[in-house]
Amino acid sequence: MAASIPAAVNPARIWSWFTPAEFAARRARLYVDIGDAVAVLQGAGPLRAFELFRQSNELLYLTGLEAPQAYLLLDGATQRATVYLPSRPEGRQGEETCVYAEDADRICALTGIDAVYAWSALEQHLAGRKVAYTPFAPAEGRMSSRDVLVHAARLEAGDPWDGGGTRQDRFIARLREAMADGEVRDLSPMLDAMRILKSPQEVAVMRRAGELSARAVIEAMAMTRPGLRENDLHAAMHREFIAGGARGEGYRAIIPAGQENAWDGHYCKNDGPLVEGDLVLMDCAPDLCSYTSDIGRMWPVSGRYTQEQRDLYGFIVRFHRALMERVRPGALPREIMRGVAAELRASVDATDWAWPTHAEAVRKALEWTGHCSHPVGMAVHDVGSYFEKPLQPGLVLSLDPSLWVPEERLYIRVEDTGVVTEGGFESFTGLAPLDLDEVEGLVGRSV
Repeated sequence: MAASIPAAVNPARIWSWFTPAEFAARRARLYVDIGDAVAVLQGAGPLRAFELFRQSNELLYLTGLEAPQAYLLLDGATQRATVYLPSRPEGRQGEETCVYAEDADRICALTGIDAVYAWSALEQHLAGRKVAYTPFAPAEGRMSSRDVLVHAARLEAGDPWDGGGTRQDRFIARLREAMADGEVRDLSPMLDAMRILKSPQEVAVMRRAGELSARAVIEAMAMTRPGLRENDLHAAMHREFIAGGARGEGYRAIIPAGQENAWDGHYCKNDGPLVEGDLVLMDCAPDLCSYTSDIGRMWPVSGRYTQEQRDLYGFIVRFHRALMERVRPGALPREIMRGVAAELRASVDATDWAWPTHAEAVRKALEWTGHCSHPVGMAVHDVGSYFEKPLQPGLVLSLDPSLWVPEERLYIRVEDTGVVTEGGFESFTGLAPLDLDEVEGLVGRSV
């Protein structure tokens, strides 16, 4: 009888959120896209640290299988899915940290995969194939996203003592060698188009991830006081995530206190002091069942916004609320932002800003086109593009209005993640307060 998949490799929470039918439906859509060709995907490699294994997003998206060194073959002609795994080494029958080809029965039952073979069978099953698709875009894993991976690959390629080249590069080269009489094409655009619109099950996971993000921010607000450090808030965030069933953070949290740290948009040292008069920015989200979220809030260390902070942050909050109200199916992001700018321009002109530089920064924010920020999903900067297209139900995105005052190195922003619905926009992270008076009533409450 085949051994069961160990809980450490396939956490129960994956199967409580997703069923084999969910993964089968995704594969069925891909069969249509590839026609009579095959698709071959390489999963994540073996662990290189003392941590839980995290499958690459694309293979996890199509199978739910948390197993290192797995390969997936999707046959468009027969509409069958096959996984290839290493064989169990001699003397490791009781191992609880990996699964092997010998676990085929249980793997098929849990994932809906049609068959499981040892690695050696993959090349045989590719023999005579004319077209094989595989992702050319880098494979995302734990706390990573494609933009970061592409940037890292570029840096490695420019290093004269490195020269670049990844495990994925080697796999594509090996696949081309095995398909010497055929053609290898890019699968990434097809998968990107599928992943950008979330299923009801994905929305349910992300709704919970958004709630945990908001609860972490609320806890951080409530404990804030001068004399703490950024990493005290980071620790509180981790407690909320783990207590809520997450693996940890979905990306390294951004928790700058003070203008100098916040000016770096992706500051993540999180070791600075919380000083009276400064603002704290918190941008964080959990890794929940390999999905994440994105939230941003700013609050005063002292518990009271100064008038200048209230003016600038209050404007961004108003902009943010106006954005959320205008998100709906069929709307174009660029038109949404133009509409918000037109709505707020009169109030901006009527405001007595503390400094001309503040008025200029606010007016520039009205013209900036990046406030409808990015897709969110299995990666915080998820795959796919929506900016030039009408919004569709099922799109999960970040709304992230921001402004900059370069003369003061002052960065102001607020962010929520939610889904486009048939009726508008559902915020996943809205539990964390936006109203400035409500925030002031919360800061320091648990001290």
